Amino acid sequence: MTPRHSRLLFAAALVLGTLPLWVSRHLPLVDLPQHLYLISVLHRLDDPTTLYPQVFAARHALTPYLGYYYLVSGLNWLLPLELANRVFLSAYVVGLPLSLGFLLRGLGRPAWPALLALPFAYGDSFNWGFINYCAALPLTLLCCGLFVRTLEDAPRRRAWGAGLAVCLVAVLLFHVQAFGFLAFGLPLLLLTTRVPEDAGARGLAARLRPRVPALLGVVPGVALFLGWVVLRFGEPADIQPGVPWKAWGPTFSPQNLAWKGFEQNRAELFQVLANTFRDGSDRWALYAVCAVAVAGWAAGLLRPERPAGQGLVARSRLMGLGLLALALYFLLPFDIRGYVYYLNTRYAHLAAALLVATAPAAIPAWRRPLRVAALACAVVLAFVMARGYRAFSREAQAEWGPLVAATAPRARVMGLMFDPGSRVVRQPVFIHSAAVLARARGGVPNFTFASTPHSPLRYTGEEPPTFPSEWRPQQMDYARQGVWYDHFLVRGAPPSRVFGPRLQSELAVVAEPGKSALVRRR
Repeated sequence: MTPRHSRLLFAAALVLGTLPLWVSRHLPLVDLPQHLYLISVLHRLDDPTTLYPQVFAARHALTPYLGYYYLVSGLNWLLPLELANRVFLSAYVVGLPLSLGFLLRGLGRPAWPALLALPFAYGDSFNWGFINYCAALPLTLLCCGLFVRTLEDAPRRRAWGAGLAVCLVAVLLFHVQAFGFLAFGLPLLLLTTRVPEDAGARGLAARLRPRVPALLGVVPGVALFLGWVVLRFGEPADIQPGVPWKAWGPTFSPQNLAWKGFEQNRAELFQVLANTFRDGSDRWALYAVCAVAVAGWAAGLLRPERPAGQGLVARSRLMGLGLLALALYFLLPFDIRGYVYYLNTRYAHLAAALLVATAPAAIPAWRRPLRVAALACAVVLAFVMARGYRAFSREAQAEWGPLVAATAPRARVMGLMFDPGSRVVRQPVFIHSAAVLARARGGVPNFTFASTPHSPLRYTGEEPPTFPSEWRPQQMDYARQGVWYDHFLVRGAPPSRVFGPRLQSELAVVAEPGKSALVRRR
């Protein structure tokens, strides 16, 4: 297979990987309505036809979540918001195998196994809408590749080091958890990577000198991280034991850490890698890439090809990064309340992407069928994900379409999601439906991510009155919390049961599609 044919095959697989994002109107990501709402507010903060100027203001503070919000807001000047978001998500899906291929080349390995990472661009973290974290993963792999090149490529060491500095800052501006992986991964690469000057080096200073550009490349990112830590942890902790999304004690105290046992993490590992659809069809692509990876290992073990000049340690660097991510999955807590949620679970996708790419460098004659097999995995992924996404989009449009049409401009929407579930996907994708209606009409929902410290926005005054957790609508006190709202979105419960006699005197049902009902003040 010629290099041109290999590039065409790689490009075809990347197109197939992004196809599910473009064949449906609505994407089944739990937090996506909240993200799009914040970006809409950020982009239209001075729009007097909305409630945004009255309720929100920009948060002028460094947070590790600015990258996604500001990039898509910038694209929104050129493209409609949802189209801009799809372009960004497509760049993430394409970027995962491309950055992994860059790392593989830097480690002296063939790039074809990078295509096997495509299914891991989806999965649990993507389904929950952890877009900030997901978008940081390609940058994380790119940082690793740049770090290795800064060490090994002596003629272009300064250029690679400058790229490393920019990339590491970008990682932090997307998500601190990916930055945390690099806090362990880059030292691992530093200790296991030889530089050309090592052959004639005498003494510690001579060995350290060629590694200085790589060490300097991490300084801006580390300095920015330390500045953020001082700002974040210098604030007084809001400790409220038992309250959702609040700290239950000092940051790393036992009462503030929620753990999963080893057995639970082991049982959930493959589930979080492919848990999108209720029918389990998204697992087909997972099984396919595992089969191809095993075939690659078999080919490499039967006819090994060791890259010239690489010892066992150098050949094991990729495996070391994969095992590091896997160790973080098993050893870290699930939550640090008030600070980070779903902490250990997110590392499953990074570990899988790295480990599935560790198939040994099989002899060239065997690489062609393995590349074709990797392309076949992308075909399977595109088929099952596109089919499931289209099914969800039809379900969501049947729910949201009539509700949006019945929502008044500048609406204040209380979301009461007694049933946030879908018949197509496993995650509670309708829980933030109030944000869909509020964004469409320039209004305000009862809950937004502006209440979190990592948001690019803040409330100008008190937050809209709501119940303690969006997961517990039964705790809504109508007499106290409901007076501020003119729209009530109810899903999974009859409005008469929720509002009682008020439905006859103060309120009226104006739309009732499927499981949802929109109630407005008379």
